[in-house]
Amino acid sequence: MDAARFDRLMALVARIFTVLPLADAVQSLRQGNLPGNALSITFDDGYADNFDIALPILKRHGLPACFFIATGFLDGGRMFNDSVIECVRASPLQRLDLAEFGLGQVDLQTPAQRTQAIGRILPLIKYLGQDQRQAALLRLQRQCRPPGLPDNLMMSRAQVRALHAAGMEIGAHTVSHPILELADDAQAEAEIRDSRSLLESLLDRPVSLFAYPNGQPGRDYSHRHAAIVKRQGFAAAVSTAAGVARPGDDCYQLPRFTPWDLSPQPWIGRLVAGRLGRSFDISQPAAA
Repeated sequence: MDAARFDRLMALVARIFTVLPLADAVQSLRQGNLPGNALSITFDDGYADNFDIALPILKRHGLPACFFIATGFLDGGRMFNDSVIECVRASPLQRLDLAEFGLGQVDLQTPAQRTQAIGRILPLIKYLGQDQRQAALLRLQRQCRPPGLPDNLMMSRAQVRALHAAGMEIGAHTVSHPILELADDAQAEAEIRDSRSLLESLLDRPVSLFAYPNGQPGRDYSHRHAAIVKRQGFAAAVSTAAGVARPGDDCYQLPRFTPWDLSPQPWIGRLVAGRLGRSFDISQPAAA
């Protein structure tokens, strides 16, 4: 998604949908009076381009959105996937020996080869525990020998406050973006609770919305994490299970669609199909 495509998509959304703040949409869903063409816009993680690029476009089209912030990366942090991407992209080497990752010799002579290498490395690190993931990133950095890694990819606390001041919703997204299913319940609860606490302190207002990191039910989080979110007093939470929310759905496991298609038609088609039925029954507890 680039700025021009996002601008065109938001113009389309503003024209054909009733765009609601997520909290309002959840309340209407519970009350059974959600408009048939209701849509809410969400962003995950807290990237700086959400503020620098997306916010002006949203404001130009008069659209609200909810931004879910992984608080541990504010003010110069970097998510694990970006560390992988930037290590490989900035490596001065033409070939890497990634035998310790089970990948053998990997060529980096062209941008396409670097992209392919990134695509092979990311899944190997993504589902490691937090400590193992960090150790793997350090080993990768030693192998790639990049001259430096960026510290400006994520938002600052001041930008989060400015987003809220611009009328946007702010939601919690854990502290360090772990795979909750790999954490014990105490760790998961702390990640959820502490991200919310920091945001509430930063904004001086309640934070009532949550997004599960990665967000696939049964793989990235389970029904017990939805129970933690509910017990901590959140009003709703979103997953990344593809689907359209309908009356009776579990508001602590709401589905979402990502509009990353090159044209909006496939995305619109998925939305329409989602109104007719979907493959994942979000109202049921996800498998552990």
